[in-house]
Amino acid sequence: MPATAAATAVAALLTVHLSAPAQASGTSAFRPTSNPVLFVHGYSGDAANWNTMADRFRSDGWPSSHLRQWTYDSRQSNATTAQQVSAEVDRLLAATGATAVDIVSHSMGGLSSRYFLKNLDGTSKVDAWVSLGGPNHGTDTADSCFDTSCTEMRIGSPFLSALNSGDETPGSSRYATWWSPCDTVINPDSTVAVSGATNTRTACLGHMALLTDATVYAQTRDMINR
Repeated sequence: MPATAAATAVAALLTVHLSAPAQASGTSAFRPTSNPVLFVHGYSGDAANWNTMADRFRSDGWPSSHLRQWTYDSRQSNATTAQQVSAEVDRLLAATGATAVDIVSHSMGGLSSRYFLKNLDGTSKVDAWVSLGGPNHGTDTADSCFDTSCTEMRIGSPFLSALNSGDETPGSSRYATWWSPCDTVINPDSTVAVSGATNTRTACLGHMALLTDATVYAQTRDMINR
């Protein structure tokens, strides 16, 4: 891959801050049985990446106390981040008094959160797990970057081989993914789908548009709120 093309691919992996008007359903979808939501951003992202989606959840009745946006060092191993996901889940459960949380992840955030579910007893604390444009079986764009986390996103990496060994959707948690045929960051498109999950194709959306698209939001909301 030429240097300029490689730089473009790596830049596409970086999570930029997007803002779009929140579009709510107009009625409260939040119920007493609704779980708090932990958002896990992708490579080089931060908590602000979820502003649009979190605002939509608030407009649909979720209290701010039930929406946890947080930032982690996305250069570190996804296994290390999974330990932090575990701590954030425990904090959210303690703060809300809930018995389970839902996790909504974007891009690489799906890997650390899946590691948490599979290896750190996460399925006992997570009702629903969502992956938006996640490189669940690797992406060739990760061949151009060299942070520990990024090399773990490479197709056939030891990290992914272990993560995807055996049951890809362990426990009683519900799993769902969304993938776009126009996502040029996650290649091939089929990498997003997880065996045993509900895997949904979106309209022609860019990688970052998965965070702000109103249809993807509504489908995500309805999936976790069953």
